[in-house]
Amino acid sequence: MNKKSEWSFRKELARKSIHFSSVLIIVFYFVMRYYFNEEISLFSLVGILVVFLGLEYWRIEVGRNIPIISLLWKYMKREKEKDRLGGDLFMVLGAILVLSIFDLRVAISAILMTTFGDMAAALIGTRYGKNYLSFLEDRAWEGILAEFFVDVFIGFMVFFWGFWINPSIILNGQLWTIILVMSLVATFIETIIYKVDDNLLIPVFAGFSGQSIVMLFRWLG
Repeated sequence: MNKKSEWSFRKELARKSIHFSSVLIIVFYFVMRYYFNEEISLFSLVGILVVFLGLEYWRIEVGRNIPIISLLWKYMKREKEKDRLGGDLFMVLGAILVLSIFDLRVAISAILMTTFGDMAAALIGTRYGKNYLSFLEDRAWEGILAEFFVDVFIGFMVFFWGFWINPSIILNGQLWTIILVMSLVATFIETIIYKVDDNLLIPVFAGFSGQSIVMLFRWLG
């Protein structure tokens, strides 16, 4: 790997580390839900969103930066986010939407696919990508496949949580259908999107597709 590629990989790694905030969102949601209720937990997440919106207003409209926020922006955000809303805000918004609307396992899977699937695609594609799509710029098959398999693994861990207690649950075809559909949708959205923030699109589209399968199976009985 040359110096330019090494720097690109390190910069991408630093930027993707902000995605771990989605794990904190999930932990925060469960803690608030445990000690209070779902309404309070969602309302608290909206409160965090309001704070983020205030910071973004201060940064974009007023043109002032809080020092520590400015430092984080330098290393963890893309240049295209300089004069527009950052991905961290869309991540919080996406989490609120899916946690409010979809079944809990679908919502958690969608949020984690957004984080770790996107991270796998970017890091593996940046470092090991050699076979690029001819019709899409900067999209390597290595990154695309890495995201898909990471998404499937996330779905497996969420939907089959506690499988060691009842190993036969792994044979549940309906759950595998939900996992595979969500993984395919999340990977497809990440691959084709360039301008719209995928921190919002991936959880919404992957969550919607998973919830649609859930509702279809319920309807079929």
